[in-house]
Amino acid sequence: MDSFELNKILGALLGTCIVVLVMSFAAGSVFSAKLPEKPGFEIAVKEESHGGGEAAAAASEPIEKLLQTASVEKGAAAAKKCQACHTFEKGGPNRVGPNLFGVVNEARGEGRGFNFSAAMKAKGGNWSFDDLNKFLTNPKGFIPGTAMGFAGVPKDSERADIIAYLNSNSEHPAPIPTASK
Repeated sequence: MDSFELNKILGALLGTCIVVLVMSFAAGSVFSAKLPEKPGFEIAVKEESHGGGEAAAAASEPIEKLLQTASVEKGAAAAKKCQACHTFEKGGPNRVGPNLFGVVNEARGEGRGFNFSAAMKAKGGNWSFDDLNKFLTNPKGFIPGTAMGFAGVPKDSERADIIAYLNSNSEHPAPIPTASK
């Protein structure tokens, strides 16, 4: 290869670089990025109350009223998101969370062959309709220190449907409470 051939190759390479550089400047002048006032991203985080867990988990409507129009079928569909950690059939195995067959009015944090968190055991009591509603609204707000990592079900009607499904998923379903108002 002679020197003239080498000059043509280097000239083409240099010409390409110059064209790319000019196009970059032109594009930069036409399309300029708007820089934020403050660098980084602002992430909106829901504030949690560190006070009394009971008050933080208060629902917007009484569960008794919501259960009057709750749908077991919709609850079964909504409870599919729970199946990653729980089972619902009688005698079903425990997973990350306990089996939930017959959970309504059962003792909280006991039995079922599951190792419950210390916070769940300390809470004690039974899973009433109202307690299930508060827990499903905000698990960590109702029982601070619970091992349940689920954020909660914000929609009232969906929570009522899930609770109706959990109640029906029992050998002896509890009677649905009547709305007091």
